[in-house]
Order: sequence, then structure tokens, then C-alpha cells
Amino acid sequence: MRCVYCQNYPISHRGEGTEVTDEEFGLMMLSLQERGCHNINLVTPSHVVPMVLRGLLFAARNGLNVPLVYNTGGYDAVETLKLLDGIVDIYMPDIKYADNEVALYLSDAPHYWDVVREAVSEMQHQVGDLTIKGGIARRGLLIRHLVLPGGLAGSSTVLNFIAGEISQDTYVNVMEQYQSNLSEDLLRCITNRPGFKDLCRGITRSEYQEVISCAASLGLHRGVPGSAGE
Repeated sequence: MRCVYCQNYPISHRGEGTEVTDEEFGLMMLSLQERGCHNINLVTPSHVVPMVLRGLLFAARNGLNVPLVYNTGGYDAVETLKLLDGIVDIYMPDIKYADNEVALYLSDAPHYWDVVREAVSEMQHQVGDLTIKGGIARRGLLIRHLVLPGGLAGSSTVLNFIAGEISQDTYVNVMEQYQSNLSEDLLRCITNRPGFKDLCRGITRSEYQEVISCAASLGLHRGVPGSAGE
């Protein structure tokens, strides 16, 4: 995905990073475990799943036993996710949009709303609701949703899907940290489509509170600020 408002633009758009071998990747995971990390968090791994599995095989053979987190934008093929059944302990997807056209324009992700619903349903099928022991997540599904200004994320539709088709016990992180980075991609987007001009500003307190109230009204009680399951 190429979100025009990306909050991690230098990393995700400019190719920063260092290529490593499968063994080097496995050793990195083992090093994190030795340093006391509670899990291995794979960020945006959808396009490198075969390489992840090879590195993971090396690490597992050498003692890796902490939970594996699959941290994704939610734009995942079910066929790929099925390869991870029994391997991933915690799925942490975003559900970014409830509108295919908005997703295509803002993130270059065709059919995003259709894809993410199938993907998250498969994730829930594999690991179920999030389980926490000693304050640490052990297994399950944790969904993130970034509130966008002007209602562009379709938050109420997203929350209705989670409550109605996934689980009311889903742990949902409703995020309020959107910031306009005014990247070249964002400026081009706003110039070509004035209807997206709200992306030039942050979200308001009332916009965020409206989404929180919607979540509570749907019975989503885990992770939602002010809820009994927070």
C-alpha cells in the first residue's frame, strides 16, 4: 500500500533499510528474544512471507519461542494467510477504509474493503479473540483503525463490520494520531481531488469522540477508551 498520508513515509516510501539473509533474519529474532522482548513483531510482511518463513524456521530450530506478531495494513490475500495458520500467534491488522474508491485513491489499494474483510475474518478464524496474560498479549486478533479527518476512513462502517461479523470481544485500537505530513503524494492528491482537502489537517476531538461513541454503542468494549474492557 502507498498511503499518501503515510505516517512512516521515509521508511515505507523511500526504500530505507538493509537487506539480510534468511539466517541473519533468524539471528535477529533470536537476539530480540535474548534481550527480553515479549514477541517478534513483523511489520508489513505480506510481500515477503516466504522469506519470513525461511528465517523463522532457522530461528525456531535454534530456540525461538516467543509469540509471533503479524503487523499488517490488512491488505492480505487469504491464500497467503492460510500458509500462516498455526505459525502466527497474534494478528494485528489495520482496517483503514470502508470504501474501495477511497482506498484506491489514497492508498493505491484496489478492492481494499473487500480484501480486508476476508483477510480479517480469516485471521479471526485462526487465532480468535485476543488473550492477555500478565498484561502481555499472548494470542489472538487486535484490530487498529486510524480515524481520518472528514470521515474519510468510514469509521462507523468499519466498526459495524467488526462488531457484527468478527466479534464484539475484538480488541480494537481506535487511533487518533493522524497528522498531515504534506508529502509530495499528499499534495498531489489534494490538488487533483479537492474533496480530500481535509487530509491537510488533523482530526478534531469531536471527530474522534464520535467514533469512540459509535464503538461503545455497538458493544465493542476491549481497547476502546472509557470502556469497561479498556
